[in-house]
Amino acid sequence: MGTLRRALMAAATTAGAAALTIGGLAGSAGAQEVTTGILWGNMNTVTQDLLNRAADDGNNFLMTHGNYHQTRFYPNRQINTLNVRHLHPAWIFQTDVMESMETAPVVINGVMYVTTSFDHVYALNARTGEQIWEYKHKMGPITTYCCGPNNRGVAAYGDMIYVGTLDSKLVALEAKTGKLVWQSQIADPELGYSETMAPTAVDGKILIGTTGGEYGIRGFVKAFDAKTGKLLWTFNTTAENSQGVWATTDATGRDLHRDIAAEKAAYAKNGDPYKTLGGGVWQNPSVDLATRRIYFVVGNPSPDLDGAPRPGDNLYTDSLVSVDLDTGKYVCHFQYVPHDLWDMDAVSATVLVDVKDKDGNVVPGVLHGEKTGHIYVNSRKDCSLIRFSEAMVPQENMWTLPTKEGARMLPGANGGVEWSPMATDPNLGLVYAVNLHQPMNYFVESAPYPSGKLWLGGAFKTIPTEEQWGNVTAVDYNTGKIRWQVKTQQPMIGGIMATAGGLVFTGEGNGLFKAYDSATGAELWRFQAGAGVNAPPSSYTVDGKQYVVVAAGGNTQMDYKRGNNVIAFTLP
Repeated sequence: MGTLRRALMAAATTAGAAALTIGGLAGSAGAQEVTTGILWGNMNTVTQDLLNRAADDGNNFLMTHGNYHQTRFYPNRQINTLNVRHLHPAWIFQTDVMESMETAPVVINGVMYVTTSFDHVYALNARTGEQIWEYKHKMGPITTYCCGPNNRGVAAYGDMIYVGTLDSKLVALEAKTGKLVWQSQIADPELGYSETMAPTAVDGKILIGTTGGEYGIRGFVKAFDAKTGKLLWTFNTTAENSQGVWATTDATGRDLHRDIAAEKAAYAKNGDPYKTLGGGVWQNPSVDLATRRIYFVVGNPSPDLDGAPRPGDNLYTDSLVSVDLDTGKYVCHFQYVPHDLWDMDAVSATVLVDVKDKDGNVVPGVLHGEKTGHIYVNSRKDCSLIRFSEAMVPQENMWTLPTKEGARMLPGANGGVEWSPMATDPNLGLVYAVNLHQPMNYFVESAPYPSGKLWLGGAFKTIPTEEQWGNVTAVDYNTGKIRWQVKTQQPMIGGIMATAGGLVFTGEGNGLFKAYDSATGAELWRFQAGAGVNAPPSSYTVDGKQYVVVAAGGNTQMDYKRGNNVIAFTLP
């Protein structure tokens, strides 16, 4: 492995050297560079105090989205717009799994934790990339999952690491050794439940949702005891009395073309479909410790494209939801696309920031990037909509009903913003999102509930004669206006990170990993990783030296080139 790693380093450094000519900026931050981060709490264990202060921690990257507000903003400015062109690989680690990688590295006191498809967990020396331990989950006989065998990362709490698995388990490991401490069954994989999201650790609880909205599950978010794995509470994301208000428009006021009379008749005849209504939760909830509330978004109803078996608004699918952290009790919700027939589910992680309301007053807000191509700004108080952004991708024929012959509508079923987490820069008032443009035709085909098997109610198919591409977009969340936008060769999926150094980092399916000026969108640096960079970047500091790290493993959902590398970058 040592010889192979040295060879990889040589090749990567050569590729990186060629890329570093891009950008044209020179100089050094000099005395303005942050050489030491802020140390909070006991660094030998992950205390609640340490997690509470994660947003200001210039050494660690304590959660997959950086902090409880999920801003993905790293406060160190050692790597910045003046010197980023000198960024080069510090080390490359190869995992045992050559498959889609969506992991967001978590870094604690110089130790990095990453995951792979099929639920391998690695602890690495964050300075050198050397392996400390590996955990290989022993999968049960049944796994049923949508969109790839992915794992998006771990949660850390106390002296343990937590990970969800494809066979719908929550696993607790010793942080020092990787030894299994306990595992709890979250749900029945035979019914279509699986875990690809990273857990969230807070106040002795491990929070985790579920995927499986394409299988006729009943979605949920659950809280488990961090020490024992005991279930503490469950919030079901498909509500009894799921009919809602029989809305005829989406969040932006566009007509959904619903036959409300026919739906009401079907609801009265066949009853409430909530038990098989879908509603997966793909990404971590954000946590507001001041109000003891969490915020998350819920995915598509099931079956995806056929509304006949599921009359009504299908609450709480395609919605922002807030529940009480301590009890799991419902607080509020806002539905973006009632009775969704286009797989326009809400899947990207929520972000908590202070925003200007419609009267210009600064209020606690929550941001969500949708497959529709909008970023929605909601009130944290009651979940109500404050504004939505300009469309970041083309929108055509919304909301044309799917047909047996196929109906064209944009965006396609992948987005807009897919599961890819966003980032914010509080100094600029900007939120950054990566988007897909994939024109699709929507087909409907009715089928009965198949119990544990894929239940799409039709198909969505890309149109081979139409161009596909992506973009990186910066939106002013106080106005909804697009500040800047950069087009990419391929549809974007994976996520983005912003830093105090005036940079945003994100990767592409063609293997490029790039740094942009966060204020202007100017490309300042690029590196060819050799496989799709379709995972969210992280940053951390060890021995006074800042690093940026990302996984390059490609993506099953978009069929981007597979790999098995975790690559860390730093300055000379």
